[in-house]
Amino acid sequence: MTGITGKRMIIDGRNHLVGRLASVVAKYLLQGGKVVVVRCEELNQSGHFYRNKVKYLSYLRKRCNVNPARGPYHFRAPSRMFYKAVRGMVPHKTKRGQQALKRLKVFEGIPPAYNKKKTVVVPIAMRILCLRSDRKYCSLGRLAHEVGWQYLDVIRNLESKRKAKALVENVQKRKLKKITKEARGVIAERATKHNEVIKSYGYNKRKAKALVENVQKRKLKKITKEARGVIAERATKHNEVIKSYGYK
Repeated sequence: MTGITGKRMIIDGRNHLVGRLASVVAKYLLQGGKVVVVRCEELNQSGHFYRNKVKYLSYLRKRCNVNPARGPYHFRAPSRMFYKAVRGMVPHKTKRGQQALKRLKVFEGIPPAYNKKKTVVVPIAMRILCLRSDRKYCSLGRLAHEVGWQYLDVIRNLESKRKAKALVENVQKRKLKKITKEARGVIAERATKHNEVIKSYGYNKRKAKALVENVQKRKLKKITKEARGVIAERATKHNEVIKSYGYK
């Protein structure tokens, strides 16, 4: 994920470690990139579930004694938990950090807007590659559910519907691909006689394509030349005025 690009990167958060993914995302945002992280409820956190829950409950008790509305604010949704992890790795009180965080979007599940778009993974943040196989870990969705997030069942229901719909679409796509391949074979068989007749008259597909490209190139060259002439004529008056002021 190096280099600056205006393209939006859509990361599938499933089976990624929260801290490692947050560090990569924070760096990319500060370089000017745009990031969307989907399926935040399936992010993983290293350590036993009970240990992480006790830590989070301890964090929930930390507040302003005089007026709790002043903060700190405790996010319950997995997407907001991940957002806060990224925010801690960005200078969010500066203008640069605020602009970087505006380029980040986080979601539970996969919204319809990103359903059919290509998603990527970050190998250096994946649990299966970073965490030893005998180490304990927990799901961010389960942890969020235990500390007050109320939409785990809703997200699971929506995700099951999305996967079922995607499966049907995939089957239809494969059928269409198979039918198209068979149809092309039938057309190729029927067209062999006609192709032989065309070739007998000296037709060559590659040469014909090259000829068309050459004609188009000549037309473009001619139009460019005419346009330059028109611009030069229109610019003469302005050039004379500029020269009258002593500009060379």
